[in-house]
Amino acid sequence: MTTPARIPFPVVDEVSRHCLQEEEPETVHIEVHLPGRLDRSRLRKAFLEALNRHPRILMREAPRGWYRRRYEWELTAEPDVEVVSFPRPGRDALRDARTRALEQAPALSLSPPIRLEVVEGAGPAEGSEASDTVGLHRPPQGRGELRDQPSPARTRDSTVLFLTINHTALDGPACLRILATAAEIYGGRDNSPAAPPTRPQEPPAPPEGTHSNWARPARVAPGTPEHTPGNGLLVTELPLPHRPKGSPYTVNDQLMVTTALTIAHWNREHGQSPRPLRITMPVDDRPRDMTMPIGNGTRLVEVPFSPGELRQAPQDMPDLLRRTARRTRALKSLSRPQLGHGAGLLTAPVTPVAWRAALTRGLRRAAAPWTSTTLLSNIGRIPYPLDFGEEAGRAHAVWFSAPARMPRGLTVTTASTAGRLHLALRWSRSLLGHGDGAHLRDLFEHYLHTTEVAP
Repeated sequence: MTTPARIPFPVVDEVSRHCLQEEEPETVHIEVHLPGRLDRSRLRKAFLEALNRHPRILMREAPRGWYRRRYEWELTAEPDVEVVSFPRPGRDALRDARTRALEQAPALSLSPPIRLEVVEGAGPAEGSEASDTVGLHRPPQGRGELRDQPSPARTRDSTVLFLTINHTALDGPACLRILATAAEIYGGRDNSPAAPPTRPQEPPAPPEGTHSNWARPARVAPGTPEHTPGNGLLVTELPLPHRPKGSPYTVNDQLMVTTALTIAHWNREHGQSPRPLRITMPVDDRPRDMTMPIGNGTRLVEVPFSPGELRQAPQDMPDLLRRTARRTRALKSLSRPQLGHGAGLLTAPVTPVAWRAALTRGLRRAAAPWTSTTLLSNIGRIPYPLDFGEEAGRAHAVWFSAPARMPRGLTVTTASTAGRLHLALRWSRSLLGHGDGAHLRDLFEHYLHTTEVAP
């Protein structure tokens, strides 16, 4: 029998593997809403073929002894488990699938470390009931004329795809590439990525005189925590923020400013003294076509905000947006390892991996006060049509959510599809409750509107 090929864990995978916790699984959830139904056997076949076209995803953690110096991925010729499942339809099927995506991580010991649940007949996204753990908000009618437009998905024939990913092995954009491949195989239609938006090339901005990373950033103030472990989730659909033509900032910059203003407002309401904010932002430079490397491919940068600039008057918003744009451009242009130089030293295979795991966990606890305030992961415009053919149709809503473990305790994930912004707030239940998530959503919507200013 042929011995499976093995690949040492990259730095990101190893650090994540060291710090796994059963209470708050490291999952990424992707939720894709389609207007029609899918044929079960045909979808299973298409998804299996998509896995075979991206064989790097067919991996499991290789067995090891305590003395081993590396974790290793073992590549397999085929899946160890049935990846695609069809939960029993019902009134709570959508809510229950979201809950599973937060609470049950695919095993690293079985290939591949993902699962796809297909919820049939879920009806409109807004129709799912909110629970104490997971909910979906239907935006109130009012500002934003797009709210009242009918959607082709407002029928009981709709389908929701839930892709749950073990984040130790893979990230959301890589698995979205797998799903786009499956859509093309299933529907027979071109699902090539759209060309990225063209923007004029600008020289990187010089670094600004911002707070040192040695200063302790603000933490998200505790709300009404729940007495159960794990994450809570709230997803909602909003209009894309207006941005005047020729603006020197991007929608990503508007979302960054919105997140900073939302947390600053929340902290003031909860009596926290003003402190600098640092928001972690994933940067992904990978191509979106079939050559896209599968794995954890983003690098993390931290965008700082001083307390003073988050208390500015509304007329100062254009200046805040321009300064934020300069910061994000400068950070994106920096060449640095995915988790910084320190992580590379921690994962150097000079001692047994079990020893490094204990050291990494200890350093993580010690460095908790210096961890960034929150994470904003803006996927941007979904580059693939995710078109499953005439009967199932094309995706009209795609939500992502990233893990929200303490000490951050809150992550904000955004994506846009069909001209709409799809926002997911995910939090640690030891920090916030569902009512807190709803209030943060309302603050986010308010401040997103304030970024729609004339230059």
